[in-house]
Amino acid sequence: MFDYDAELKFYREAFRTACGIRPGDRVLDVGCGTGQTTRDAARDAAPGPVLGVDVSERMLDHARRSTTAGNVTYVAADATTYDFAPVDVCISRFGVMFFADPARAFSNLRRAASRVAFLVWQPRAENEWARVIPEAIGGAFRDDSPFTLGDPEATRDILTTAGFVEPTFTALREPLYYGPDVESAYENVLQLREPQALLAELDPPDAVRARSTLREALAAHATADGVLFDSAAWIVTTE
Repeated sequence: MFDYDAELKFYREAFRTACGIRPGDRVLDVGCGTGQTTRDAARDAAPGPVLGVDVSERMLDHARRSTTAGNVTYVAADATTYDFAPVDVCISRFGVMFFADPARAFSNLRRAASRVAFLVWQPRAENEWARVIPEAIGGAFRDDSPFTLGDPEATRDILTTAGFVEPTFTALREPLYYGPDVESAYENVLQLREPQALLAELDPPDAVRARSTLREALAAHATADGVLFDSAAWIVTTE
């Protein structure tokens, strides 16, 4: 399984601070994945209850195995339709961009919470990883869902229509981490769905060349801190 927590490690503390979770808070973590943000929330909210929600049972199984805190529960559910109990704050690290029906999903979340803290990607053009990696393979990522909330004005309209008051957008730039060295980064990138899809479309000789070019691109981003790509996100909060 690709280690998204490692990839996003430079965002961890800034997002945790932005969540502003206080002892005793009831917290909902949407798109919790393997549960790192849920566990962080549980430490900050204790003894308050924290619910981590995701549609992937595979991710949730990993989250449950990694969680020892007694104030955490995980549920496999669609945040668009699930009947959530009221919470003090709803958080999501790069999860809410994938809603098939954002208006309906955010309206459902608003029934549970008025205070939110979301981390979402800025537009693709601001994210080096989303341009350089596919270009190295000789194509372009076709899935635009990671960037659906990248336009602050459009996202503000969605949130205010859902009933959230005065959402604010704070720009944040951090490197994405793909591994400690080029070979590790190469193996990690090849676990991702879109690079796999691009390579699968190529004839064998072209695929060999694309893999070589990908390695070169990763080598160009190797640093003493690992293989890093520039990225840009919004922290979206309401009060």
